[in-house]
Amino acid sequence: KIATTTAQNDVNMLENEAKTVIAIAKNKQIIGVIAIADTLKSDAKEAVEQLHAMNIETWMITGDNQKTAQAIAGNVGIKNIIAEVLPQDKASKVAELQKQGKHIAFVGDGINDAPALVQSDVGIAMGTGTDIAIEAGSIVLVKGHPTKVVEALTLSRLTLKTIRQNLFWAFFYNAAALPLAAFGLLSPMVAAGAMALSSVSVVGNSLRIKRKMK
Repeated sequence: KIATTTAQNDVNMLENEAKTVIAIAKNKQIIGVIAIADTLKSDAKEAVEQLHAMNIETWMITGDNQKTAQAIAGNVGIKNIIAEVLPQDKASKVAELQKQGKHIAFVGDGINDAPALVQSDVGIAMGTGTDIAIEAGSIVLVKGHPTKVVEALTLSRLTLKTIRQNLFWAFFYNAAALPLAAFGLLSPMVAAGAMALSSVSVVGNSLRIKRKMK
């Protein structure tokens, strides 16, 4: 048998170590405690640091109790915590953040994460997770490394930037060449060459994405 005070002290100590505690009782007497802990990914802290460097806010939404959640968040550098969330309430917590004007990219891998993945603006599912989470995700990362989330967001930003550049140059070529061609000031050969150059420049600019992501 374990005294209630001693058991509470043990629970507090284990929860401060980012462990979830289960008490075992017999005849209403505590006879032991079991501590369960998730193993943090080796690159989790690095991923959070890189997200902060990109001016991206990080939040933890978890069913763990407040102490355990704070301990885990502290280990990786996350300051915003929503703890003790029931599985069915994760999506509603995402919706609450969206009502505050935030654009949410939710990362999850479990069955309980599927509704939140769908609710978020961008659902990022880990390829090592459950099938239902993978089906619910807008993006599926084949490897279950947190830094891959950073790579995915970096690639999406770079792709959007490139699309805007391509639209600008395509519009510029057409805006400059079409009036000249309409008034007969541009020969068909030159006009065809300008259009070909426009296509080549767009393709060449797009290929830069691959080089930048190396």
